[in-house]
Amino acid sequence: MLDQIREMSVAMKEETIALRRHFHMHPEAAWNEVETTKKVVKTLKDLGCEIVQVGFGGTECGVAADLKGGRPGRCAGLRADMDALPMDEDNDVPYKSIFPGVMHACGHDAHTAMLLSAAKILAEIRPKLSGTVRFLFQPAEESGLKSGAKAMVEEGALEGVDEVAGLHIWAQEPSGTILYRSGPVMAAADGWYLTLKGKGGHGSTPELAIDPTITAANIVLNLQAVVGREVSAKETVVVSTGVVKAGETAFNIIPDTAVMNGTVRSFNPEVQNHVEEAIRRVIAGACQIGRCEYSLDYKRFIPATINDPGVTGEAVKVFGALAGTENVKEMGLIMGSEDFSYFQQKVPGTFFFLGSGNAAKGTDNAHHHPRFNVDEDALPLGAACLEGFAWSRLCGK
Repeated sequence: MLDQIREMSVAMKEETIALRRHFHMHPEAAWNEVETTKKVVKTLKDLGCEIVQVGFGGTECGVAADLKGGRPGRCAGLRADMDALPMDEDNDVPYKSIFPGVMHACGHDAHTAMLLSAAKILAEIRPKLSGTVRFLFQPAEESGLKSGAKAMVEEGALEGVDEVAGLHIWAQEPSGTILYRSGPVMAAADGWYLTLKGKGGHGSTPELAIDPTITAANIVLNLQAVVGREVSAKETVVVSTGVVKAGETAFNIIPDTAVMNGTVRSFNPEVQNHVEEAIRRVIAGACQIGRCEYSLDYKRFIPATINDPGVTGEAVKVFGALAGTENVKEMGLIMGSEDFSYFQQKVPGTFFFLGSGNAAKGTDNAHHHPRFNVDEDALPLGAACLEGFAWSRLCGK
């Protein structure tokens, strides 16, 4: 059956490309994917899917829909994110974004197109399916704390789903490759926002002031000791300070306030907890030494994406059959984050990557680059992998 799925996906290539270009031309940013949602709903209804829910997070964005097979069985979920980024496009292509300041610079247009194509092919083989495929078209992957995946989980989009898969276009790898990893694959993303309050004064009489810049400098240095001396070298953690601001009026004025912001990336939830506690301790200690008052806002944006070993192992077999084992590669850890992790906290799942880098076609620019583009020749393989995952989980080989 996997051979047939691959052939059907290749035969639908031009239709998949047309869908991708439509979404690319009409991008919608996080929690604004209204027209994208309408097109997805119409397509799924035309295929005979049962619409479970439209609109999540108090919006009209996002879709959960079921394709019920000819025989009863389990439920396999397939997810695609739909949102674009708030940036201008610099590509000179016929399907360039028609909306200034909004661009599909991360490949979510391709994800949506591939999942719709997968839905069409699975609908064609529907009588042979044992069970149900839940299609999850997610809004707002790029929105941080107000995650579309989190909203879908909280509002019941995964109820009845036994396992779930998602994929991401990946420009860093050659087009046509499939990349996987068992266990942690993408990092948890935390952010911290700190305001230090001292006492301003003249630079010539620092003894009359309380200088928050000294405290800020000590915090920057001591935070690195958290990683170097409190976390096992076997773990992967990043603590970065991205913003330090103090003073803006004159060279001889000691400011009364300093502002600091930073990020933490980690893969192990226990390490994540320890690092947060350590950051709070370092800040409190430095402020006590420096006589500064402070306010700290520590946010956990996205959990780590952790692939279920069993689901991933079975998926890799499918990928090998569809792409050739020579084109399926185990990948390293990625310090970026992905809110597919919320789905994986609810049910076992796997998140994999479809290489689309091709220098000759100009599709090797980094994600979120104004000239990011996708090698559309890779789209049938991505659709086939989604279809193949659902088939294998519901019907076996």
